[in-house]
Amino acid sequence: MEKIRISKVDDVTLLRQGIKLDGTLHLTPHHLIFSYVPPQTQPVSKPKPRELWITYPMIAFCSYRPAPPASHQSPSIRLRCRDFVFVAFHFLSESKARDVYDSIKSLTCKLGRIEKLYAFSYRAQGPEKEVNGWNVYDAKREFARQGIGEKNADRGWRISRINANYEYSPTYPAILTVPASISDNVLNYAGRYRSRVRIPILTYLHPVNRCSITRSSQPLVGVRQNRSVQDEKLVAAIFDTSQPNAEGHSSSQVNSQSSSQSTSSSMTSEANMMAEPSSVHVASASGESSFIDAEAIEDETLARVGRDATSPNARIYGAQQHNIIIDARPAVNAFANQAVGMGSENMDNYKFATKAFLGIDNIHVMRDSLNKVMDALKDTDVTPLGPNRELLAKSNWLKHISGILDGASMIARQVGIHHSHVLIHCSDGWDRTSQLSALSQLCLDPYYRTMEGFIVLVEKDWVSCGHQFRHRSGFLSSEKWFEIENERIGGNRRTENGASVGAGGGGNAFEDALLRAKGFFNKKNESRESLIDEDGEMQPFDSPPSVKAGSLSGRATEDRLTTKVKETSPVFHQFLDATYQLLYQHPTRFEFSERFLRRLLYHLYSCQYGTFLHDNEKQRVESGVRDKTRSVWDYFLSRKEQFVNEKYDPIINDNEKGHERLLFPRTGETRWWPEIFGRTDAEMNGPLHAPMQSHQDGLGGTTLTGAETSDLSTGPATVQTSTDMPSARISQGGGYNRLNMGLARMELGEEGGSPAPSRPRTPHNARQEVEVEMR
Repeated sequence: MEKIRISKVDDVTLLRQGIKLDGTLHLTPHHLIFSYVPPQTQPVSKPKPRELWITYPMIAFCSYRPAPPASHQSPSIRLRCRDFVFVAFHFLSESKARDVYDSIKSLTCKLGRIEKLYAFSYRAQGPEKEVNGWNVYDAKREFARQGIGEKNADRGWRISRINANYEYSPTYPAILTVPASISDNVLNYAGRYRSRVRIPILTYLHPVNRCSITRSSQPLVGVRQNRSVQDEKLVAAIFDTSQPNAEGHSSSQVNSQSSSQSTSSSMTSEANMMAEPSSVHVASASGESSFIDAEAIEDETLARVGRDATSPNARIYGAQQHNIIIDARPAVNAFANQAVGMGSENMDNYKFATKAFLGIDNIHVMRDSLNKVMDALKDTDVTPLGPNRELLAKSNWLKHISGILDGASMIARQVGIHHSHVLIHCSDGWDRTSQLSALSQLCLDPYYRTMEGFIVLVEKDWVSCGHQFRHRSGFLSSEKWFEIENERIGGNRRTENGASVGAGGGGNAFEDALLRAKGFFNKKNESRESLIDEDGEMQPFDSPPSVKAGSLSGRATEDRLTTKVKETSPVFHQFLDATYQLLYQHPTRFEFSERFLRRLLYHLYSCQYGTFLHDNEKQRVESGVRDKTRSVWDYFLSRKEQFVNEKYDPIINDNEKGHERLLFPRTGETRWWPEIFGRTDAEMNGPLHAPMQSHQDGLGGTTLTGAETSDLSTGPATVQTSTDMPSARISQGGGYNRLNMGLARMELGEEGGSPAPSRPRTPHNARQEVEVEMR
């Protein structure tokens, strides 16, 4: 209570969307509560008092405006909340207003420990007491559902206990599913080649064709073109789990050839081994528009790239598999990471696969995009006017959602239609990788479209696989998100959630230098991909990722946890938004409703439950959240009837339209999610809204920005590297012509050159009432 300078203030006026309400403001240890009596609309009955509850972690930005001298204006506090509630409180007393501001600031960003959040003091009420959401997900049970047992090597896979105590990979779950042919000894060596020892592990196995979706972090290639025979063996074994011994196409043959090259060391420099420089492909810097059918390019490229021109034409099951390594990043970012010992796979060492770059921007670009959306909505506390649609269009939020969905659709097609394996990674494999992995499984498996299945999916691909919820969501807030208007620093400055960024400082000098170095490779690159690890330190090639020199003990670090503003990003929000797009386009295929997704995003930030409070499974076990907090799934399962989709049709029949097992997004119809932004459908998606911007990558809108094998490569731009220098030659421009030339080399020619069909967005004019959660 020492943080609360004042606990109750009477005669406070609340402004929200231009509506004024008079009431009383209460400050408790975990909530800001405004109680009021609604205006009387019927003379017969007296309206009941109502309350607006705001948990402190929900506050994205708070500004205090003192009363200007010699004016009749009242002091005020304006709040922007993460659930897109915008409110302003006006006070009669200057001193009370300042006490409220200081109290909110202390209760929001001076906690210092996760254990001081609301979840650790919340006690379940009513039906929640009868539910235990912690037991919904069990890794062994979920993989058993997919046909993989723990004691026998079912379907070519086994469950490894190498990470049972989280010492092998602290950010991975205790149970890892790997190919049955790979021993834990091989995993030990392979882990040294992947960032933070996040090796390729299984997350989904198709029940019919036995093709897999696996996920990992980036390889530690570096400028010396390091390699790991064990990693190559692991990836080859993954891609070989469903293939019969088709002559000339068995990846195990490639594996044995690779293994024979080196057995004395897990990693060797291949500077003297490469006959040709490798190729990396990036989006066209000139932003040329292509008239090629984007989906035709994608399908034909992935279907034919890497095919041996001399192979027989007979089609044998398994022989037409074209297994893909998905690098979700823009290629220039992956290439720049080589400067600090990381990078992307050298396909000379993975001849059994094709690599595709998706060009999905990083956390910094996504954070900036959401901040622009907030700017378009920020005045909705004082005015009933709709959002600034010009700013909404410039935010590129829909473009990013469309790109993520496009990538997930490509992965789902590869597994479900082309009967191929897919390995997904980005940098550390816990942001874009989680988005693509989870969304592609939503497209592939009807189970994940049920409420229970979606809970399992979130637990498996987000919670257990180490998405950094605390870092990305900023639960402990930051003083940079609080501002007193007359104390602003003059001059040009850009803000993120109200926090100034780009200010000079010795701590940023090295990062700025690296960013300038990347600018040399692509001066128009928006995505400020980090060339260093998340803590701002360079990561040695073979050092354990969990412990850094000079780091404090776990207890000392825990005592002063803070939010790093530059590490926050709406990654999970984007996943829920993309899920909403699928639900809106396929309204009968999901058991849960839009409100389920909306309330899930709310409880991500409310910190009322312990499910999302930590960054990985190890931290949750050590902090004992299962015993000390309630699961967020308690909230939904105890109120399941409130979140059921009335249009849901559970029938699955591949022979009947509308009941197929697979579903795919129509990315050209990506729309604003009006309910999550607290606006009406007409305001966000009305006929006057600006059309969604297409991808400026020279590929006609597809997220695919390049494809690469050991022999061939195609893309709108190609970066060629030398084994001696980080950069030997960079070719730019001419995206359309270069892509055509690349496709011609891959024998695509005329088949991939049809004009792209137009996909206009359909405006939605139906007005919907905005649901306001007031508890």
